[in-house]
Amino acid sequence: MKCINSLCCGDCLQVMRQIPDKSVDLIFSDPPYFLQLKKTLVRPDATTVHTVHDDWDKFENFDAYDTFTKAWLVEAYRILKDNGCLWAIGSYHNIFRVGYHLQNQGFWILNDIIWRKTNPMPNFKGRRFTNAHETLIWCVKNPHSKYTFHYDSLKAFNEDLQMRSDWWIPVCHGHERVKDGKGKTLHPTQKPEALLYRILMATTNPGDVILDPFMGTGTACAVAKSLGRKWIGIEQDEIYFKFAKERVQNTKVFPDDTLSAMVRILPNKILFGDLVANGIIKAGQKLYSADRKYCAIVQADGSLKCGSDRGSIHQLAAKMKHSLSCNGWAFWYFNEKGKLKPIDILRECDKMKKTNKE
Repeated sequence: MKCINSLCCGDCLQVMRQIPDKSVDLIFSDPPYFLQLKKTLVRPDATTVHTVHDDWDKFENFDAYDTFTKAWLVEAYRILKDNGCLWAIGSYHNIFRVGYHLQNQGFWILNDIIWRKTNPMPNFKGRRFTNAHETLIWCVKNPHSKYTFHYDSLKAFNEDLQMRSDWWIPVCHGHERVKDGKGKTLHPTQKPEALLYRILMATTNPGDVILDPFMGTGTACAVAKSLGRKWIGIEQDEIYFKFAKERVQNTKVFPDDTLSAMVRILPNKILFGDLVANGIIKAGQKLYSADRKYCAIVQADGSLKCGSDRGSIHQLAAKMKHSLSCNGWAFWYFNEKGKLKPIDILRECDKMKKTNKE
């Protein structure tokens, strides 16, 4: 397939129609929300909120939006492999309509995931609840699909607890937020890399083909590249496309020997997997016991590997101590300029404290 590991600037329907049948392992779809905004949103201090007023989010009415949704879902169903999966994200404006058409098209819903924003935009007028979440739908082509789901990896990421269907992740902010040439936010609904990191680690394998038909600034493709997946991105806006292309080109790939699956979020708590996802600890980095007797390699999914043994920071520490349990935060150390320091102090670094606070 010629479009593998490439980004396409154009209409998603036209490009999707050129993709062969059953050739994609995962589709991440962040379609227009059809927010139906009529007025400019203003903060109490009279500053304007950067919301979606772009043409790509405008439709004549719900019938037009439904026609568009059904059209791209027909193509999505066709090009998705029998054991592949589709993720769709949206707000209350559109996600229920998308879910309705997903089921009508034949998709089988496995879960709805609530992305709980730790730093949501407040409700300035005080006339509604603060909109602090978005909904993701995870589905497959039929009830018998043998889809990918890395349960053990998710538990390792979540420090030996089952991953729940509510994910606490901050809205995209800081250095990750793509800016235009004047320093202003480029895309109003850019998704955080941590969200895509979790999706791709949970439901794909290295080498799988990931399609994002509504690419925006390229988050899904950039994360796919970093995790050793193949990618196809489609974006009709030339400005978004330009920045997405540069972003993906500059994305570095994790070492191959850290990418196999074996991952894990608790409210207001920084996890070892969060340190890896935020680049505080890097995949391939070595961690040591205090006496340097044991050395483990950090994997991209947040697990550790020592020889043939692999597990979460707690599981592997317990195995090294021949104990039933062990606090991995106290057992493992990282090397900084020749000196060993406990990994627990990394949860207190400025970047992670800001994430936790928000």
